[in-house]
Amino acid sequence: MKVLIVDDHPLVREGVAAILSTEYSIATVEQAATCDEAVKKIQQLEPDIVLLDLRLDKEYGLEVIPRARKIKNNCKFVVLTSSADRNDFKRAEDLDVDGYILKGAYPEEILLGINLISRGRRYYDPSILELMLKKQNRSPMEELTPREQEVLRELGKGMTNKQIAQKLFITEYTVKKHVSQILAKLGLADRTQAALYAISHQVV
Repeated sequence: MKVLIVDDHPLVREGVAAILSTEYSIATVEQAATCDEAVKKIQQLEPDIVLLDLRLDKEYGLEVIPRARKIKNNCKFVVLTSSADRNDFKRAEDLDVDGYILKGAYPEEILLGINLISRGRRYYDPSILELMLKKQNRSPMEELTPREQEVLRELGKGMTNKQIAQKLFITEYTVKKHVSQILAKLGLADRTQAALYAISHQVV
């Protein structure tokens, strides 16, 4: 089995490589630090599995996946990250990754995941699954931060970004960011839907 580790931290790459070196079924371990380098090595090496971090300095690691698939590479992609954020997990799922492992996992868990994935199974870190199950039981409103709830309340009153900024003593840019997060978390299309949501859920 050939594995490519994609991470912008040399220490992490070396640590993961050391773990993989203990597994007899893994014959080759290569490393990459950027999206371009990863795509190039995927072309050259044709790895069976790519262990991919989400944050590569200023790049987003998941960008590697569509680029690699465009060159008709059939390797399996496994996210290895410190992020337990639901949005990151959802983006990875949407790209049909074969696994999602947190960097806090034990070495044997990483090896178990890789072995299962190499046999055609999927592997998701138990911690991330537990977190996702807990969040599924929460109402969408509980996903919003206290500040986002305040902004949603003002949207329900029909206030503009400028008016909200003045009332909450924040910048219009910050209000726009909060509105974007609210729309994403509640699965709404625009601020009109957000205002209606606020009214119907008695946020106002």
